Amino acid sequence: MAAPEITVEAPSEVLSGDLDRASDVLKNVQLNANSQVTNSEAMSGNQPPAMFGAGDADRLKKFDESAASSRKGSQAPTPPRSVVGIGNKGKSGLFPLRLPSNSFLTVAKPDYSEAKIVLAMVGLPARGKSYLSNKLMRYLKWLEYNVKVFNVGQLRRSRARQAALQSGVREDHTANWFSHANADATRSRDQLAEDSLEMLIQWLKEGGNVGIHDATNSTMSRRAKIEARVAKEKDIVVIFLESICNDPAVIAANVALKVSSGDPDYADFTREEAERDFLRRIRQYESVYETITEPHLSYLRITNVGSEVTLCRIHGYLQSRIAFYLMNLHLKPRSIYLSRHGESQFNVEGKIGGDSLLSPRGMLYMRTLPALITDNIGDAPLTVWTSTLQRTIQTASELPYNKLTWKSLDELDAGVCDGMTYEEIEAIALNPDLQQEAYPEDFANRDDDKFNYRYRGGESYRDVVIRLEPVIMELERQENILIIGHQAIIRCL
Repeated sequence: MAAPEITVEAPSEVLSGDLDRASDVLKNVQLNANSQVTNSEAMSGNQPPAMFGAGDADRLKKFDESAASSRKGSQAPTPPRSVVGIGNKGKSGLFPLRLPSNSFLTVAKPDYSEAKIVLAMVGLPARGKSYLSNKLMRYLKWLEYNVKVFNVGQLRRSRARQAALQSGVREDHTANWFSHANADATRSRDQLAEDSLEMLIQWLKEGGNVGIHDATNSTMSRRAKIEARVAKEKDIVVIFLESICNDPAVIAANVALKVSSGDPDYADFTREEAERDFLRRIRQYESVYETITEPHLSYLRITNVGSEVTLCRIHGYLQSRIAFYLMNLHLKPRSIYLSRHGESQFNVEGKIGGDSLLSPRGMLYMRTLPALITDNIGDAPLTVWTSTLQRTIQTASELPYNKLTWKSLDELDAGVCDGMTYEEIEAIALNPDLQQEAYPEDFANRDDDKFNYRYRGGESYRDVVIRLEPVIMELERQENILIIGHQAIIRCL
């Protein structure tokens, strides 16, 4: 069973103190396990994800004047690494610092065009092959590789639907169709696997990086065919990923999930009939199954989703990343909560970056958060992760759980613009008196391509993704986690 990954989302009413509404949202949070959006797509959206904690800049600018008199003075922002004199204004309100014309940069996407891998799954039915395929796809897409799953079962069902529409007769794809004694069905299954592989290879030629062949591929002869076909293509390699599961409870859960997911193979079956037939299908495969022992193949074997991992002939950066990711997976049910820190003084002042403390409204969120979390997680164990910045540590200060501080969770580094408002940043970008030359079009690129936009001495969203990879790996190893973070960090996660 896939471990649920939960994003806690809250409406903007949280900012006005509607904490009861926030609690309702948390109680009704929905799993989004099928999300397959790349970072570039997420950053280009017009509506950033809503989260608990600090609000957007427009709301902060409209902050009530009567509340302004009660604000505490902010601490000076922490300068970004290896940058000096950042965010200091002169008495005139202008910046004595003259910025070079390349202060604002757009970072190019890495060229992954030479990465071409066929990742062929191996395993009996109900062993988590599709689960692993989709987990890998999401992880590699997060790293900005072009990844696609080619599921032979889905291709079979799609063609069966088309045939039924044309002939008016639905093919019988119950357990007998998967018998290797059924010569006609065996030829049909082999053809489906070959057609799926051809579509995968063509997709790789058109710009894909990793194509996942999600099928049983359970015999040496089938794997030999895959190897021989891929060998005909220049610069494409094949690795096999075998999933072995001998835990009866996990297998039973996978079977139950399979027959309750609306599988058209069992449209006219009761649940009990569908389970019995699917177990017969598994036995048909077990009768001919051959685990990977071919010493010349590149393969990974994962047993019981992480309890044991075997590697053979795994070479290169990308193959190593795949192996390392698989070594960190587990199947224990868990929840991951994401919360923005409470509103900070810099949020109130419309400034970016810095290391300011919470505002009065942020303190209210800090005091309310423990009850909100306890109402939803009960007595279950939980670990709280924060950044090293005061606003996240302060937000977590009253939570009665173990806490871990991550430097990798620090907010996106705004470089020379740390401690400025967006109006001040735009003034530098557009005013030739404050820099060597004006470049309004370059500053406008921030709105057009925020994911790749980097300030001088600072970071882009792309840079943040790179430093968050260890966090992602550790998240896969953990159970219940609450991350109290910053807007850019939570967007990237």
